[in-house]
Amino acid sequence: MRWYIVASFLTVFTSSQGILTTLSQSNGKYKYDYATVPFLAEVFKLLVSSFLLWRECQNSPLPKMTTDWKTVRLFPIPSVIYLIHNNVQFATLIYVDTSTYQIMGNLKIVTTGILFRLFLKKKLSNLQWMAIILLAVGTTTSQVKGCGEASCDSLFSSPIQGYMFGILSACLSALAGVYTEFLMKKNNDSLYWQNVQLYTFGAIFNMARLMVDDFRGGFENGPWWQRLFNGYTITTWLVVLNLGCSGLLVSWLMKYADNIVKVYSTSMAMLLTMVLSVFLFNFSPTLQLFLGIIICMMSLHMYFAPPSMLIDLPPTRKADAESLIIDGSDERTDS
Repeated sequence: MRWYIVASFLTVFTSSQGILTTLSQSNGKYKYDYATVPFLAEVFKLLVSSFLLWRECQNSPLPKMTTDWKTVRLFPIPSVIYLIHNNVQFATLIYVDTSTYQIMGNLKIVTTGILFRLFLKKKLSNLQWMAIILLAVGTTTSQVKGCGEASCDSLFSSPIQGYMFGILSACLSALAGVYTEFLMKKNNDSLYWQNVQLYTFGAIFNMARLMVDDFRGGFENGPWWQRLFNGYTITTWLVVLNLGCSGLLVSWLMKYADNIVKVYSTSMAMLLTMVLSVFLFNFSPTLQLFLGIIICMMSLHMYFAPPSMLIDLPPTRKADAESLIIDGSDERTDS
């Protein structure tokens, strides 16, 4: 399957994630424990990957599966990074408002490009760097409200701790993505075997979080496994399914494409969500939204289009040589 097809599916799944999550609420509140959703999504991804791995093992030759501890011990690290990242996100929201937090989240586009270059040694052209910066500018532009509104003034009035946590959050998000790509491309192991390892630790860490929540709440609502499906509706299950499918698509992109493709997919998904919100939730479209979409489309074209489509290249030497031969033959004919 070609990477742009997978990226398109990821864009659709990611954009519908926020919409489905909003629809799963009742009177603006969650009737279910939203901490159980990531856990069930990890279990879903683990089951799907295990089934696909079993199917792959039925074929000949058998897929490559590295089982030495030196390799397996690397797979819990992304879960640890995401765990730290989630706590940093909560700390950031203590100091900044939601609008500022969303805008600062676009820093991960640039930090992903930087870590992509430093740790994976992937060289980007000047045009591609310009495209990445344009993508960050475009997504930020689409989120900025009118400058007459109070939220615009609050963008630069937050404490310095909020900006520091925001930068740290962007770096951690990029680090988790880049490290995951490093893991997936470290060897020629089966994608499904790598997913089984990744999602096993993901499920364990999410289960640990549920247990910690029980201890913090003094088991007021009983242990987590007794309330696992409490308040679940069809829409809630769609949220779990959506989150699980998105994770599987991301792992495919990490294995066969790269982090920049994932960044573009999730950024375009954010714009698609805003456009769909206009029709589903009576969201008022703004001039900034349309400008942001135009800038992001320009960025997309700049990054992935061949350089010959973006600039006028000088004539090739072969063409110059042919013109010289023609001119020489004309001169001999005249003489």
